[in-house]
Amino acid sequence: MQGYRSGMQSPSTIKETLTQASGGRRLAGHVAIVTGSSTGIGRETARYFAREGARVVIDYVTHDDKARRLCDEIQAEGGDARIVGCDVSKQDDVERLVDETVRAFGKVDILVNNAGIEEEHLFVEMPFDVYKRTIAVDLDGPWLCSQAAARRMIEQGEGGRIINVSSVHEDLPMPKNAAYCAAKGGLRMLMRTLAVELAPHGITVNNVAPGAIDTPLDAPVKQDPEKLEKLLAEIPLRRMGEPEEVAALCLYLASPAAAYVTGSTFVIDGGMMRQSGSL
Repeated sequence: MQGYRSGMQSPSTIKETLTQASGGRRLAGHVAIVTGSSTGIGRETARYFAREGARVVIDYVTHDDKARRLCDEIQAEGGDARIVGCDVSKQDDVERLVDETVRAFGKVDILVNNAGIEEEHLFVEMPFDVYKRTIAVDLDGPWLCSQAAARRMIEQGEGGRIINVSSVHEDLPMPKNAAYCAAKGGLRMLMRTLAVELAPHGITVNNVAPGAIDTPLDAPVKQDPEKLEKLLAEIPLRRMGEPEEVAALCLYLASPAAAYVTGSTFVIDGGMMRQSGSL
């Protein structure tokens, strides 16, 4: 990665450090659903949860081969995982996802709403179908998954964790991505409202808001040196984040250490929000 200054950790060093730090039992006895977990942030979150003792359901809508590969990797490391194909924008799919989780593992304790899409268009040129699909996956999906999971958590009577992978763009405008920003802004207020409403049931609800993370979603930026340099100039730490770093934050919010944390957005962006213009 370009732009590393003296004293800064490289992506490989960061990954090695985080891998060494995981592998405890902070989530032993818990069952987690991670949506969109065949690649990127979701993949690393599922791996981290499994290494900490959680039984994990890997949700995917595409890349079934990658989902199966991740499941095999988790099981090879001594973890327990299942894969379930689910389009989070479809209520019947979501109900089946939660039902199959309970059928396989007996309950659900943790939900990570990670599945998301984006497609750039100038606002005046954005097809309405693109807008509707973005809202359906990025906002309706967390609504449907949270509702289905929360109902189970309430029935179980043991509390739970709902963690939404949002974005710095729940606050920061991004021209040519109005639909994505609208979805993430809506997700911020959905999280805050659910945190208050579900607190009496012992269910915490929080957002994790990544900035630029080195995932397939941001691959086009990395392939364009001019765009990459423009992006790095907006980030005080002068690098993109790693999926493992976001996974580690999700792990904290899912763990007993975060029992008193609810209703908040946790930004993980290398300082971009403190320096950035509109990207």
